[in-house]
Amino acid sequence: MHFKYFGHTNFNIIFSLASYLTMESTSKTPKSLSLPWKTRISLKLTEVGFDLIIRKDGTLNQSLLKLVGIRTSPSLSNGVKTYDVEVDPTRKLWFRVYVPTQYAEQELPVMVFFHGGGFIVLNPAARKYDDVCRRFAKELPAVIASVDYRLAPEHRHPSQHDDGFDVLKFLDIEENRSKWLPKNTNISRCFIGGDSAGGHITHYVAERAAQFKFQQLKVIGLVVIQPFFGGEERTDSEVRLDGTAPILSMRRTDALWKAFLPLGEPYNRDHPSINISGPNAGDISKVDLPPTMVVVAGFDILRDWQIRYYEWLKKSGKEAYLVDYPNMFHAFYLFPELPESDQLMSEVKDFIQKVLNKVC
Repeated sequence: MHFKYFGHTNFNIIFSLASYLTMESTSKTPKSLSLPWKTRISLKLTEVGFDLIIRKDGTLNQSLLKLVGIRTSPSLSNGVKTYDVEVDPTRKLWFRVYVPTQYAEQELPVMVFFHGGGFIVLNPAARKYDDVCRRFAKELPAVIASVDYRLAPEHRHPSQHDDGFDVLKFLDIEENRSKWLPKNTNISRCFIGGDSAGGHITHYVAERAAQFKFQQLKVIGLVVIQPFFGGEERTDSEVRLDGTAPILSMRRTDALWKAFLPLGEPYNRDHPSINISGPNAGDISKVDLPPTMVVVAGFDILRDWQIRYYEWLKKSGKEAYLVDYPNMFHAFYLFPELPESDQLMSEVKDFIQKVLNKVC
């Protein structure tokens, strides 16, 4: 049986069957968003930025891409210490560590986190992601390793998946772990998480990790926030919300997929790296994936693809939970002025604690 739950709830409270989920996909979503002016302005600037980068013909403005990604510096702020760790200088692979200082004597899990940005922009030091990872570190609490994976179109699939998996292997080496992670980090209590493009990477890195023999690192849970998946079909949420939902549109997502796919391969959104549960999907029934939390929102054009991902996990025999924010949009949790942003922090904390209670 497939279940979902909404808002800040206990995982033991089940609201409805997932077979009812697709029918409910639109009926529980209000007709329009009600957002603070600060959020609306920020969203509009984000959309303008995307449309400047993505030309009308679907190609990317490389000059503008190079201007995106202003970095914050590592610091000690709001009870969280941060510093950057270089993994591979030849490909400029690094991650930023977030350590909550008030838990110095308490054993902490680690979360390897992948940021969003459509595979083409942003990095762990971008203000929005630096802020949100600080919140994760302090509120979960956990040690966060936020990864700066290579970006498209200069580096196409599978570069992003390779980088994410290589960070796990880096952290599994005792010398690296003892040098770069605090002593109270328990690497055998490892979660992988990410949003949008980072949510996409989270799943594929987890698949690789489940089939690899680590020395001490063990992935025990996934936090997949509004993952960036797609397909050749135009789903109801794509058609209904195109041009009205914030940030993403079909034109923008098409351009991002073209930048992501390997050169020399025909453009097809049913590629297994895009349509994860589609006609070319792999069989994960025998892959030992950990419990997975999947977050969706009512005003996200990718909503239907994300729900299909959740249902595919369940059909494949995996433990999965769906968290639905019908009044929210793509990347809503990056806006701390929204109460739903705090709500999601609580949901992630509840999920992590639930998983930790099972493995302890």
